[in-house]
Amino acid sequence: MSDNFLAGHYREILSNIGEDPQREGLLDTPERAAKAMQYLTCGYQQSLDEIVNGAVFSSASDELVVVKDIELYSLCEHHMLPFIGRCHIGYIPQGKVLGLSKFARIVDMYARRLQIQEELTRQIATAVEEVTGAAGVGVIVEARHMCMMMRGVQKQHASMKSSVMLGSLRSDPDSRREFLGMVGNS
Repeated sequence: MSDNFLAGHYREILSNIGEDPQREGLLDTPERAAKAMQYLTCGYQQSLDEIVNGAVFSSASDELVVVKDIELYSLCEHHMLPFIGRCHIGYIPQGKVLGLSKFARIVDMYARRLQIQEELTRQIATAVEEVTGAAGVGVIVEARHMCMMMRGVQKQHASMKSSVMLGSLRSDPDSRREFLGMVGNS
């Protein structure tokens, strides 16, 4: 979809809310908004293989690995308003480890799609499991939702936590406890 096509729709939106798209401050807004939306949803044009780019390495490590506090910015599918937060990922390698920066790239790819936080959490966990073949994967996402802060109930301090545990991090209470302890009250 072209930026020009989207810009035309943003111009219509401005008119329909009672604004004048020809007003000086709004002259280039439709084009800027179109480019911003393309960027904020660029995850649709990416694939897991492209993101990982072969950065899976053999390793004898079989102890829990945790990557904490990966920032994320996404748009909810219900109101197309931002939710902003952090993601914590843990996995128990089983012969393969993933390059560190790839965790952030996986989070970004799925966050840059319209969706709900619960699904984002599951997508990240499933992707890490698929790429690494890990014995267990745990993902926790904590975020603040603008649809709850800017409109509706307007609760400024509410946040949401979601988690997905796969493999041994789901079935083994000790592994789960270790993951949750390493993530702590971030």
